[in-house]
Amino acid sequence: MTLPTRHAFVLTVTLLSALAAHAQPEPIKFGKPDPKDLTAAPFVGDSAAAAVVLCDYGNTSIQYISNEFKLITERTTRIKILKKSGYDAATVQIPLYHQNANEEKLSTLRGFTYNLVNGQVQKTKLESGNVFFEERTKNVRVRKFTLPDVREGSVIEYSYVVASDFLFNFQDWAFQREIPTRWSEFRASIPEYFDYKMLQQGYHALAVQKKSENMAHFMHHTMRETGSSQTMTTRVITHHWAMKDVPAFREEPYMTTSDDYVDRINFQLAGVQFPGQAYENVAGTWDKINMELLADEAFGGQLDRGNFLKEQLLGFAAKYPDVEARAAAVRQAVMVGMRYDGNNRFKTSGSLRKAFDAHLGSSAEVNLLLIGALRSVGIAAHPLLLSTRNHGRVNQTLPMLERFNYVVAVVPLAGGQDLLVDATEPLLPCGTLPERCLNQTGRLIMKNSGEGRWVDLTPTQRHVRYQQVALTLDAQGGLTGKVHQEHGGYAGATARAELARLGEKKYLAELARPHSGWTIPKLTVAERDNTAKPLAVDYEFTEPADDNATAGTLYLSPLRDFSSEQNPFRHDDRLFPVDFGAAQDET
Repeated sequence: MTLPTRHAFVLTVTLLSALAAHAQPEPIKFGKPDPKDLTAAPFVGDSAAAAVVLCDYGNTSIQYISNEFKLITERTTRIKILKKSGYDAATVQIPLYHQNANEEKLSTLRGFTYNLVNGQVQKTKLESGNVFFEERTKNVRVRKFTLPDVREGSVIEYSYVVASDFLFNFQDWAFQREIPTRWSEFRASIPEYFDYKMLQQGYHALAVQKKSENMAHFMHHTMRETGSSQTMTTRVITHHWAMKDVPAFREEPYMTTSDDYVDRINFQLAGVQFPGQAYENVAGTWDKINMELLADEAFGGQLDRGNFLKEQLLGFAAKYPDVEARAAAVRQAVMVGMRYDGNNRFKTSGSLRKAFDAHLGSSAEVNLLLIGALRSVGIAAHPLLLSTRNHGRVNQTLPMLERFNYVVAVVPLAGGQDLLVDATEPLLPCGTLPERCLNQTGRLIMKNSGEGRWVDLTPTQRHVRYQQVALTLDAQGGLTGKVHQEHGGYAGATARAELARLGEKKYLAELARPHSGWTIPKLTVAERDNTAKPLAVDYEFTEPADDNATAGTLYLSPLRDFSSEQNPFRHDDRLFPVDFGAAQDET
């Protein structure tokens, strides 16, 4: 982030040695691994661990270089490889942000692999030819490398420096990974001019959490005729955090993304205040984000571009006087003409007309077209931004546009109710969002920004599974049965998708597969195309008698055959909440 030109001074750093980050010993020295780390001794209590982070140390400071402030981040990481399944830990990806002529620059990249061979330490260097660039997004490229000669028992380490022009892109620090961590430490040294919000999340206690202040000296040059200068002194606040013996993050059933729960510190630049200047709020507000989005050609500029569907929708207002019915009809027309390509965005990558002509588009193209089409038939539809479950939760207190990755339509109904409409999933009824969207709340974007608000995404639909079984046991122990199943709500969409993917013949085979000896001659499916009603499945089956059964004894275990024996919660502990997305209803 460049110093704003309206500030009538330049700061030149003359002394940075006072920074507290350098006043304390660092927990790791690159190039000097502990010989004990190369032995085969156990490292962590987790016997399943494929690798362990021995030490991960980072230090970010704000420095004034070449007439602008920069974020300078230094990082050194050392990892022990325990099993072949841990080799992935030797592949490192460093994201680098760029915008226009400015870019984050990686320097001083070093890496080594250490192996114990015949009692001697063998050291293999990371060569520059094994470092690659990969374009990740429009504004992010990734520097990627893999440490060489990795084996079971290897110790790998790497170190690098990133210089960033983007003060808003202060990198978060994660203490926890998918492998255990013995020690993770981060220090941040920030001059008093910069106001950052720092948010800690996770479920493990910090081993170190402290803050200190030191003074740094700068040279102040006026930008007027005199060319005079004076030495200025400013406070530098150093934050210091560390965690010890952090267990590997364990994925659990019924959770959102791991980013919502992993132990980490998040940063957001809230404002700046230079000497003699008023405080400037750079974080913005939700109202400001609202206005910027509506002025953006890839978002607001597309909201009324669905008029090319007007001819197809002629007469909808008269034919469907009820708003909900009209919205459902428009949604169906959009889904007939356009298919979701699986990409989640809230801005278009091109024109809606081009996407419609290709009959394929992202969630942005599909649902912004839907909003325009709804408006063309007299429905006051508005865009709702949200973050999908695998993208992470949105913090309502921090106005950050990048926390969103999806857009749907909101149709206001009588009585202050909202109808949330998405046109990416034909197997769901109108007014039911895809499960990927069930992530707490979304932000309504309105022409009058003061009318923007948060909308609850808790669904009215549930996972509904109903099963009725009639069994007949003959004298020899053979079993016949009639089964009636109903799959409603989200369960209905899942069952319909499975039926469409497999076809009836394979679907029938999948019904019989878990049950030894079952024969299912046929099945009947009802309401297959009516997503507003549960999918009904009826079938009959036969199961022969067990030849190994004790004479004169018949066994019948309905729960064995008609319920799940596997408990999804297989561990003794769970630190974070269970999040079904939608409620479960099984009968």
